[in-house]
Amino acid sequence: MQAKVENTQDISFDQFKEEIIRDYTTAVISRECSLLGRREVLTGKAKFGIFGDGKEVPQLALAKAFQNGDFRSGYYRDQTFMMAIGELNIQQFFAGLYAHTDIDVEPMSAGRQMGGHFATHSLDKNGEWKNLMQQKNSSADISPTAGQMPRLLGLAQASKIYRNVSGINTEKFSDNGNEIAWGTIGNASTSEGLFFETINAAGVLQVPMVMSVWDDEYGISVHAKHQTTKENISEILKGFQRTETEKGYEIFTVNGWDYPSLIATYQKASDVARAEHVPVLIHVQQVTQPQGHSTSGSHERYKSKERLAWEVEYDCNAQMRKWMLENGIETEENLKTLEKDIKKQVRDGKKAAWKAFVAPMKQEQLEAVSLLENLAQSSPNKVFINKLKEELAAIAEPIRKEIASYTRKALRIVVGETSIEKQALAHWIKAYFEKIQPKYSSHLYSESNKKVAKIDASAPTYSESSEEVDARLILRDNFDAIFSKYPEVLIFGEDAGEIGDVNQGLEGMQEKYGELRVSDTGIREATILGQGIGMAMRGLRPIAEIQYLDYLLYALQIMSDDLATLQYRTKGTQKAPVIIRTRGHRLEGIWHSGSPMGAIINAIRGIHVLVPRNMTKAAGFYNTLLESDEPALVIECLNGYRLKEQLPTNLGEFKTPLGVVETIKEGTDMTIVSYGSTLRIIEQAAKELQAVGIDIEIIDCQSLLPFDISHDIVKSVAKTNRLLVIDEDVPGGASAFILQHIVDEQNGYKHLDSKPQTLTAKAHRPAYGTDGDYFSKPSTEDVFEKIYAMMHESNPTEYPELY
Repeated sequence: MQAKVENTQDISFDQFKEEIIRDYTTAVISRECSLLGRREVLTGKAKFGIFGDGKEVPQLALAKAFQNGDFRSGYYRDQTFMMAIGELNIQQFFAGLYAHTDIDVEPMSAGRQMGGHFATHSLDKNGEWKNLMQQKNSSADISPTAGQMPRLLGLAQASKIYRNVSGINTEKFSDNGNEIAWGTIGNASTSEGLFFETINAAGVLQVPMVMSVWDDEYGISVHAKHQTTKENISEILKGFQRTETEKGYEIFTVNGWDYPSLIATYQKASDVARAEHVPVLIHVQQVTQPQGHSTSGSHERYKSKERLAWEVEYDCNAQMRKWMLENGIETEENLKTLEKDIKKQVRDGKKAAWKAFVAPMKQEQLEAVSLLENLAQSSPNKVFINKLKEELAAIAEPIRKEIASYTRKALRIVVGETSIEKQALAHWIKAYFEKIQPKYSSHLYSESNKKVAKIDASAPTYSESSEEVDARLILRDNFDAIFSKYPEVLIFGEDAGEIGDVNQGLEGMQEKYGELRVSDTGIREATILGQGIGMAMRGLRPIAEIQYLDYLLYALQIMSDDLATLQYRTKGTQKAPVIIRTRGHRLEGIWHSGSPMGAIINAIRGIHVLVPRNMTKAAGFYNTLLESDEPALVIECLNGYRLKEQLPTNLGEFKTPLGVVETIKEGTDMTIVSYGSTLRIIEQAAKELQAVGIDIEIIDCQSLLPFDISHDIVKSVAKTNRLLVIDEDVPGGASAFILQHIVDEQNGYKHLDSKPQTLTAKAHRPAYGTDGDYFSKPSTEDVFEKIYAMMHESNPTEYPELY
C-alpha cells in the first residue's frame, strides 16, 4: 500500500494526521453502529437491519470528493458516507433502526423506511426549496435493487442543463453545472436492466455522473460467477471507455481496503466529471461484508472458511488501521483508547435513541391505562376491562399498535353502556388516531401552498375570430407559450425533438428552443422517466414523454417505487414535480391500444393521473401542473390529434382543475361516467338513445387521481337514480375504482333504483385492426344496448327486450 495520500491542498503533517484520524474515527463509529444495530434487531427492538459494514473506507474517499451542491443517488449501505458528510449521527442512525416517526429525530424518513435508506432535506417546513448549493445532497434511497439508477441519470443531466441553457434562475440549484451526481450500487445489482440502461444513457448524454460499484463478490448468497459475465463489471464495460476520438466513460478500478488509492481515485474521478462532464465508473473491488447481507441470515452458510478468513484480514477498517500504524500516523495505544471511547459513544447514542423513541409511547400508555381504570370503576364489566388494563400496564416498552388495540377492545366491551368514562375513552381513541395516523400516512401528495388543490382553475377564452384547428395545434401552441414563460421547462422523449413528436404536438419547438430543451432520447422508458425525476429534484420542470401508454409499463416500476413514494418516504422533505406525458386509448393491436388504467392508478398512488378527453383539456392540465409542485401523468387521446377544436386566445394561461368532473350532457334517465376517447362513443350513443326516448347524463371524470373531490357525480345519481360506468380498461380495472368512489365513498347507493353497473373492454387486449377494436372494446352499439337493457329492467313495457 502506498505510504501517502494525494491531496489537492497543501497541509501540514499534523493536519494530515488529524484528517486521517477523523476519517478512521468515522469508519469505526460506523462499524460499531452496524455491529450494535444487528444486536438490536436480534433482540427484537428493531424489525430489520441492513448495514454498511465492510464499505466504510471507500465511502470515506467518496465523501472527500463530494462537494456542496452535489447529489448522491445510492445504495442502502452508505451510512459511512452520510456520517462523513455530516448528515447522519449515532442517535439518528438508531432512530432510523427503531423507526422513530419524528422527522426532526429521524431525518431520513421519519421511520417510513428501513434503516440504511438515506436522504437529506431539499425542502423547508413550507415545502419550498432550500438552497441546495449550501449543502451536500442525497436523494432518498429506495430498496428495489438498481432502482436508484434512472433518477441518478436525471440528477447528473441537470448539471448539463444548468451549464448550457440560459435564462434559468440557478441560485439555489447550480454553479454553472459543476455539480456531480454520485451513484452507488452493489456488484450483484449491476445485473439489473436498469443499471445497464442508465450506464448506456449517461454515456450517450455525457453527463457528470460518477458510479461506484461496491464489489464483495456476492449477491446475498449468490456468487459473482452467477451474476456477471467474467465475474467483473468493469471488465465487461470496457467498451464504454472513452478514447481521444470517441465519447464514453472513464473507468477506474481500486481495492476497497486501500485508503490512499481510494482517495486518489475518487479525487481524479471528481476532477474529470466536474470539469469535463464525463461519466465515470469506479469499480471498488475486494470489498468485504463482515456480517453478511442482512439480519435475515448468516454468511457463514455460503462462504468458505478461506473466504471468511480473507475477509477478516482484508477488512477495510483493519487495513486502514494497519496502514496508520505502519506509517506512524498513530500509535497502537492511542488507537485502542480511541476505539474504546467510540464503543462507549455508540452505546450511549443507542440508549439515547431508544429512550427518545419509547418516551412518548410510555406517556400514551399511562393515559390509556388511566382511562381504562376509570372505565372499569363505572362498568358492570369491570373484570374484563381490568384484565385489559393490567395487560397493557404490564408491557414494559409498549408500541402504539398495542395501545390502540387494548383501548379499542375495551370500548367494544362497553358498547351497550352509557357513562362519562366511556365517552372519555371514545373521545381519546378518536383523538389518538387523529394525532397518530398522520405519522404513518401524511405527505402522499404535496402539503405545500403549491399543491394542485390550491391552483385556481381558469377557463380557455375565445374571440369571434378563433378558428377551428387540428387539436394538435392547440397543444403545440400551448407548449410554445410554456417554453417562453418557463425557461426551466424542458421536454424529452422518443421522437419528441427533431420531428416534434409522432403526432406533431411539438412541431418546430426544437428548432425554436434548442436541442437541450426539446430533445430526442433513445428507446429506454425507465431512464426517460429517471431523467425527469432527477432533474425535477434539482429545481427544473421536466416533461418526460413516453410515446404510448402501453410503453409506460417499462417505467411503471420506477414510477411506483420511486416517484410515487418520494414525498411520502421523505415526509415532505423532497419533491420531484415531473410531468409524464403520454398518449393512449384506442388504436390497433395489443401494444398500441392498451388502457391499463386499473394497473396504473393502483400502482402509482402519489402521482396524479389525468385523462383529458381533448387537447384543450390536456393543455390546461399542463398549465395547471406547472404552477404546482406535484408529479402527474397526462394521457392524451391518441385518436384526437386531428379532430377539430377551437383555438383559445389565452394559450399557456388557462388551467384545467384536477379532481373536478364535467357534465358534458345533461339528462334525466341515467348517469353515465367515463373519460378519454370513450366519451365520443358515448356521445354518439346518446343521440341514438334519444331517438328511443332515453335521455342520459354524461359525466367526464377528467382525472382519476384525484377523483371527483367535490362529489359532483353523486348529485347526478340523486337526480337520475341509475348509474353506469363505461371504461375501455379490462373488467375490474378503472371502472371498479370509479364505481367504488361513487357507490362507497360518495354514498351513491342511497339514490339508486337499480343495480349500478359497468361496461368495460373484454378481459384480453385488443386484437389488430378496426374489427379487433370493435369486438374488444365498448362500441357505440354496446353502449346503446347496455343502457337500453338497464332501462328495460326498470320499465319492460316501454323498453321491450332487444334480443
